[in-house]
Parts: sequence; structure tokens; C-alpha cells
Amino acid sequence: MVAFTNNLKTAVLLAALFGLIVFVGSFWGVQGMLVGGVIAVLMNFGAWFFSDKIAVASMQGRQVDERTAPELVAMVRRLSERAGLPMPRVYVCPHDAPNAFATGRNPKNAAVAITEGALQLLDRREIEGVMAHELAHIKNRDTLTSTIAATVAGLFSMLAQMAFLFGGGGNNREGGHPFAALGVILLGAFGAAILKAMISRSREYVADADGASIAGSPDGLVSALQKLEAYSKRIPLHQPNPAMNNLFIIEPFSGMSTLTNLFASHPPTQKRVAALRGR
Repeated sequence: MVAFTNNLKTAVLLAALFGLIVFVGSFWGVQGMLVGGVIAVLMNFGAWFFSDKIAVASMQGRQVDERTAPELVAMVRRLSERAGLPMPRVYVCPHDAPNAFATGRNPKNAAVAITEGALQLLDRREIEGVMAHELAHIKNRDTLTSTIAATVAGLFSMLAQMAFLFGGGGNNREGGHPFAALGVILLGAFGAAILKAMISRSREYVADADGASIAGSPDGLVSALQKLEAYSKRIPLHQPNPAMNNLFIIEPFSGMSTLTNLFASHPPTQKRVAALRGR
């Protein structure tokens, strides 16, 4: 029931994103929307198609196998079979900050990764909960969902830049002032960023619930989330691309407090734990 509710919420939020872009487009004009749309789609399609390579390379991931990490690979294989998924590639990233992520354009081209810090911090049951959560992201094709959201949200950013360069909407309704169109686009960009963050948070709840089902119990994931939350604040993850934050099981801390929960890519850990315990 929790997964269904959050899947429905994701669908509604995506629909709201597209509705917002149509509304803002009426102020800017068809030409600008088409140009910005093509650019945004091409950029994000490339990011989606090569998502596994980009994410793993940025985190300096090292692929492991039955010889180099037998317990971890055997665990992922067992959980993958339980989830009805092909075996993903498994990577270990040389970071002290404890975290993990999954990526890939589809289950056949997927990868899961975990940092050395997480392997040292978590026990076997907790690592199993984390890997099950990441496999749930793969099963639910969340990379595709986040790419769609990023494409639409990115389009608003491009429209705002175009408005600054060219002085506001090309087809202002009823002779409105060009700055009115600019204001609408900027507000649209702000709204799109909030909706994108809300979509990301809804996918985390679904992955938590489905991951607990794959693992057979929520206990390992609950314990892992609590540990990861506490230690990630002490050991920030220094990664070059903050746009990747939504991939991780816990939102990385850069050493500074998150700007606002409004734009956070993950729900508060205590709420995730409460949802898991309420299953």
C-alpha cells in the first residue's frame, strides 16, 4: 500500500511538472519551448544512456567479482535473484564517507556501488538492506524517472537564461510586459526544482518499501539508515557532481547544512525509518 501510494504520488508530480511547462510555455512561445526542449532532451538522454559509466567514473568505482569481493557479490546475486533481476555489475568506491548508489538505464545495464566507508561501518545484515534498497531502484527504473524530471526541470533553467538574454517571452499574452514573462519563467523554474525534489523523495520511500521486501525484513535497512545518517554528517562525501545526490541511499553532506528540506533529494531519515517500521 505504501509503495502504491508513493508510485501514485510520483505520477501526479510528473504530471504537475509537465502541466507547469505547458503553462509557462504559453508565456514564452512555441519556438523557444521547442529549442529549449530539444536541447534539454538531448542532454538528459545522453546522461541517462551513459548513467552507469558517468556515475561510477565520478565516484572512482572499482568493479569487483567473486574473486575480489566474494561475500558482497554473492549477496547481490542472491538478492537480485529474489527480486527477479539480472545480476548488476558491483563496484566498491574508495571513499571513507559511508554511502551507496544504483544506476543504469535499465536492469540489463545496471550497476550497484558501495563505498569502502559503508563496508567498514555496516554489518552483513545492514549491507544486505542497503543492497536490496539499491536493487529496488533498479527494478523500479528510477534512473529513467529522475531523468524525465531532470529534463523538464532543466528546461525551465534554459528558458530563464533565454529570457535574460532576449528580454522575456516572445509571444506575451495580451501585450503583457516582457518582465512579467520573465517572472513567470523564474517562478516556473523554482516550482520545477521543488517538484523534482518531491519526485526524488517519493522514489526513496518506494525503494525503501520494496527493498525491505527483497531483503525479507526492514530491520537491516532501518539500522543501516540510522548509522549512515549519523556517520555521513561526520564524514562528508566529497564527490564532484552534486546533481548526483539523488542516486545515493543517504543524501551526501558537503560539510554544510542542507539549504532547505524543500529542495532535499531524500526524505528525512527519521521519516523513512518510521515508514519502514510501520509496514
